[in-house]
Amino acid sequence: MMKAIDLFCGCGGMSLGLRRAGLEVIAGMDIEPNYMATFAHNFGNEKAFKNSIATLCAKEFMSVLNLCKGELDILVGGPPCQGFSKNVPRKHRHLEDPKNQLVRNFLDYVEAFMPRFVVMENVAEMKNGFENSYSDEVMRRLSKYGYSVEHGVLNAADFGVPQRRRRAFFVASRDTLNVRLPQPSHKKATGSDQSNLFGELVDHVNIKQAIYDLPRLEHGQGIENASYRSDPISSYQQKMRGECNLVKNHIARELKPLQFERISSLKPGQGLKDLPAHLKTKGGYSGAYGRLTWDMIAPTITRWVFHPGSGRWGHPEDLRLLTIREVARVQSFSDDYTFIGSYNQQAGQLGNAVPPLLMESVVNTLVYDLYDDNISSRSSSDILLSGSGNLKETA
Repeated sequence: MMKAIDLFCGCGGMSLGLRRAGLEVIAGMDIEPNYMATFAHNFGNEKAFKNSIATLCAKEFMSVLNLCKGELDILVGGPPCQGFSKNVPRKHRHLEDPKNQLVRNFLDYVEAFMPRFVVMENVAEMKNGFENSYSDEVMRRLSKYGYSVEHGVLNAADFGVPQRRRRAFFVASRDTLNVRLPQPSHKKATGSDQSNLFGELVDHVNIKQAIYDLPRLEHGQGIENASYRSDPISSYQQKMRGECNLVKNHIARELKPLQFERISSLKPGQGLKDLPAHLKTKGGYSGAYGRLTWDMIAPTITRWVFHPGSGRWGHPEDLRLLTIREVARVQSFSDDYTFIGSYNQQAGQLGNAVPPLLMESVVNTLVYDLYDDNISSRSSSDILLSGSGNLKETA
């Protein structure tokens, strides 16, 4: 089995995608303790490392994991890069900005580990923005290390995730010149036939297909280990449920009286502009206090999904916000994946996560579709040993 390490692992979105693609995640690293609590619960405490790559040298980490240069199969991560914010003047946006040091640290880890494959993801604006300085610098360094590299922006909805979420991906390989990103498997429901190299595309997964089988709730209600509302009504629900018989993390946040009054005044599909005069706010996002409809694709989940004034998080049928489990479904986390921490902490974990289904598609294309012959011919000596995972928090 191929081995993977997930830097900036968060609650484990990329790692879950790796695992669903058939790889073994031998380590995940992040500095956020509540994120790491969820990662450790789902992947094992021995694989969870609460460290920063800014202070932990790559060679020390390799030693702890009993790895030598070139042995790791795949290194993945989504390094934050605040210096590329659109709020920073264009002339000051560049990879050398100290705020982007984690991007450089990630590339340093690539140079130290020299894995067969690399996946790096970030916000969509990073690919073409700032005179391509971000993309050019990442491509230059990966090419310098001997990798073939491809990059582009992918919309999670095009890969079976019930959410419009655009992310930039850089994929790299030391094995072949034909590295590529995955082709979409899903399309907008237009009534016209569309296809890729592998056949006709299916329609995007909508909210009803994603969450309808989860129990109905009133705001402030819910219990752990609840029963499903119904049998699965879609292949997506069946995929998310797997062998689960009970629903976890499905408790509706209790809203403040004014928040509940605003949500209650709106019909599915309505939002901020539709609030009655006496309930209007002084400003806000266009989707604020908005309610979803069953046939919608969800907007991009953010870490503020716990707050009704931050986006369209209202349930299409019940007068409440989406629960953590419903948000997890929209992010394509399977129902056996448990989230640890307070409601707000769990919301933050999900808002910052990479959708596992999207990551699975990226990995399947990068590692398997083009390398079946390589993988099937690997000898037992190529299979890496799992790391001990016993590195503890460093000062």
